[in-house]
Amino acid sequence: MSEQLAFDLPLRPALGRENFFVSPSNALALAIVDGWENWPSGKLVLVGPDGAGKTHLARMWADEHDAVIVKARDLPGAVIDALAACRFVVVEDADLLCDPDCGFSAQAAQDALFHLHNLTLAEGGCLLLTASSPPSRWPLTLPDLRSRMEATTVAQLESPDDTLLTAMLLKLFSDRQLAVTPGLISYIVRRMTRSHAAACDLVAALDALALAQGKPVSQTMAASLFESDMATAAPM
Repeated sequence: MSEQLAFDLPLRPALGRENFFVSPSNALALAIVDGWENWPSGKLVLVGPDGAGKTHLARMWADEHDAVIVKARDLPGAVIDALAACRFVVVEDADLLCDPDCGFSAQAAQDALFHLHNLTLAEGGCLLLTASSPPSRWPLTLPDLRSRMEATTVAQLESPDDTLLTAMLLKLFSDRQLAVTPGLISYIVRRMTRSHAAACDLVAALDALALAQGKPVSQTMAASLFESDMATAAPM
């Protein structure tokens, strides 16, 4: 039988509250985000590793409060007054604000966030920022912005536990409309690198392999990926 053609179809990840799985590794961060009315000075930095659920949680909050979402690297080209007037604002990847690839100077980027911060809070709004590290580690050179960011409450998304990894794998497979067995999920969780990014990479690799072979995702496929170092085995 000839190999099945693989089409790189766009995914539509489910990012609603019903698709956010709660476990000990993210429960505290979720509670802090949900308690937005108690954020000191109306602002919060949501911190966690890539794929930890920052985008999911931030966009869930944004949907529930009609917040506007902007990437930090896009701030210098944005109309800050219009953003602040929305009162509820999400700034994603704030730790990349000074990324040289953004096309703007670090000074312009920092000035933009500084003004957005001040205007949003002056309007009585809330500012939610996401980042992979806390503000104390951001390469900020504008003293007023640094002091304001370092004074912002931080909610930490921790590394995933077994419960969250299992739920995440199930969601990732579901997003790709792939049917898998509980036994396969358990097999993967015991052997995979324990990170959110690894889960995303592994499910994508299994999806591609299943398409190429024209077969359902199986333990044999997963084993072949582990053996080929496409997924790093964890200690048993």
